[in-house]
Amino acid sequence: MPLEAMTYSESLRLSEERRKMVAEQIVSRGVKDPLVLAAMRTVPRHEFVPAELKDSAYRDAPLPIGREQTISQPYIVALMTESLKLEGGEKVLEIGTGSGYQAAVLAEIAGTVHSVEFNDDICREAADRLAQLGYHDVVVHQGNGFAGWPAEAPYDAIVVTAAPDHVPMTILQQLAHGGRLVLPVGRKSQMLQQWVREGERGFESRNLIPVQFVPMLGGPPRPATQPTA
Repeated sequence: MPLEAMTYSESLRLSEERRKMVAEQIVSRGVKDPLVLAAMRTVPRHEFVPAELKDSAYRDAPLPIGREQTISQPYIVALMTESLKLEGGEKVLEIGTGSGYQAAVLAEIAGTVHSVEFNDDICREAADRLAQLGYHDVVVHQGNGFAGWPAEAPYDAIVVTAAPDHVPMTILQQLAHGGRLVLPVGRKSQMLQQWVREGERGFESRNLIPVQFVPMLGGPPRPATQPTA
């Protein structure tokens, strides 16, 4: 679906709302990474929500995007991106493309973003939207996120935007040494976690904040055991 044309005044208004979003919702909560802040100021969040919600795009809240999916709260997108500790040029895997907003934020910093979406219709729509907005370094794949995307592994960073009830070993194994994984874990009670692959020592993890994401769809190819941190 083609993007809607906007008047100059409307474009200015939305740019100002985006600037205020970063200052009032993100910087004020402690996100400091200048690359992340620049990305959040740049990506037009209003292009990733349904047309009827465009005026709500920069609110401090998740928003529905259809098919029982949501676009995450701006602060959570910024926090997850900062927790990946990107410096520029990395190869990143996103699991759960959704609207494509998180992938666009990642693409403002990383070199290449591979994004996996379970739902075929959502996958096509996100790929079209990202292409129209010029995010040609984002490659959207339809697939089971529990399997990651092994064809392009290893990844410098992986972000999961839906909540599994455990940390899938299949995803952890696709991290490069020193790579970071950020994901929500749990069902009714969820915790945002950061995992780091520490060479031969295995993995280290830490809890960030309680969160609430939609459940991750699909399922592991085989039962996965969460490694000991």
